[in-house]
Amino acid sequence: MSMEVVLALSPFPRFCLPNTNLKTTLSSSNSQVLLWRSPLMNVQLNHYHSRKRRGCINGGGASRRSLWPQFSNSYDRCNLKLGKCISRLREFMNSSEKMRKHVSSTLFTRLVVSVLMVSFAVSNSPSWALSEENLLFLEAWRTIDRAYVDKTFNGQSWFRYRENALRNEPMNTREETYTAIRKMLATLDDPFTRFLEPEKFKSLRSGTKSAVTGVGLSIGYPTGSDGSPAGLVVISAAPGGPANKAGIVSGDIILAINDTGTESMGIYEAADRLQGPEGSSVELTIRSGQEIKHLALTREKVSLNPVKSRLCVIPGSGKDSPRIGYIKLTTFNQNASGAIREAINTLRSNNVNAFVLDLRDNSGGLFPEGIEIAKIWLDKGVIVYICDSRGVRDIYDTDGSSAIAASEPLAVLVNKGTASASEILAGALKDNKRAVLFGEPTFGKGKIQSVFQLSDGSGLAVTVARYETPDHTDIDKVGVIPDHPLPRSFPKDEEGFCGCLQDPASTFYVNRGQLFAR
Repeated sequence: MSMEVVLALSPFPRFCLPNTNLKTTLSSSNSQVLLWRSPLMNVQLNHYHSRKRRGCINGGGASRRSLWPQFSNSYDRCNLKLGKCISRLREFMNSSEKMRKHVSSTLFTRLVVSVLMVSFAVSNSPSWALSEENLLFLEAWRTIDRAYVDKTFNGQSWFRYRENALRNEPMNTREETYTAIRKMLATLDDPFTRFLEPEKFKSLRSGTKSAVTGVGLSIGYPTGSDGSPAGLVVISAAPGGPANKAGIVSGDIILAINDTGTESMGIYEAADRLQGPEGSSVELTIRSGQEIKHLALTREKVSLNPVKSRLCVIPGSGKDSPRIGYIKLTTFNQNASGAIREAINTLRSNNVNAFVLDLRDNSGGLFPEGIEIAKIWLDKGVIVYICDSRGVRDIYDTDGSSAIAASEPLAVLVNKGTASASEILAGALKDNKRAVLFGEPTFGKGKIQSVFQLSDGSGLAVTVARYETPDHTDIDKVGVIPDHPLPRSFPKDEEGFCGCLQDPASTFYVNRGQLFAR
């Protein structure tokens, strides 16, 4: 699947309440709370994200529960008759000459109306406590509130949605709560932000490790605006995996999985259907160009060893023959940066004097691994800008302390199957003038997801940011544009690539000078 993942255990989100002169004591803190606005005790909280503001309540304790019952409880202690409430309010206002000068009759009228509303609600509404299911829903809501990249939340009031959902959505069982969370996320209209049941959350985390059982496909949504066929697009097929051996290639469209059409199927549902027990079978209907294929694939444990390397010796004069180190990186799992370092050191021991990094059909993976691999090749410079709706919020750069191959000539190969973390790496190497890019425009996924675990073992994958290359290029749905094209059928394996450098008679022959020239 095509997504950028930052694994993270979610601390409970922080509520930040602004300073105010109207104080209400919460059950576990003296933090300041503000005004009400609904005759049904519908408390509206001003929610600020800046950690620099005063009066922040950390996650857990009081902040894990709804503030409305606590607010109500604080008024239970002074559940006065209406006349007594108004009398005390008049005494308070008459006690201060300064207040009498600055508070208008209009404000007084509004305060009286507010007290009427509160008194009515306190005396007529039954007391209630949030259930465990309500708390899980609120935990998911707060995670989105804190982390989601679009602070307009697709043009809706996120607070109002929470209030309406707690009133109207059934949450009597865990499955009903999961349904309410999914319904909430659907309002964001973001296919990459989704809910993960406990087993799916566990599966996603295992997918960033060393192996997965399936057919070896990375899939995404078609990005073309020219009437692309319905279905899911193949970003890449893992070398040696069942899909690769069946002839499935980047750009093919998956029309059906086991006779279930993919027109409205999400990539994560599709991924679940493609994975399964080792040795079991799955049937795919594939559109490859104008051809429709019906394929039966047997699931295997697909190794995610991310790196293959080879020494390519170019014909020349003895010991002075050019020696190029070819490195193919297939995914950004937790082993990727270490495997790249190992490959570089091995090739260095064979006296290479240039490198080729092949990112074709690499659909991404762990964002931190992409950053670490960029540091290997760069002596200094910005790697990527992380942006939200307000602009740049973070910068990843390097001072060269992690570099081990910052000087040799470097060429990078990309294609439309190069996505996510691969695009971050390719963009960083291109914009810093560290490498020459060959191939075709990359996939164009310029958004980053983080994975947050909820308290019951389920999780949320949340779009937390978009990124820009060091030249402030937003590549979402556009891709990284290479410096030079490659022939359409240019070999994708290490043996074939070396042949293109060694044999001048080859259809795809590229001489060393062309490969590293800007």
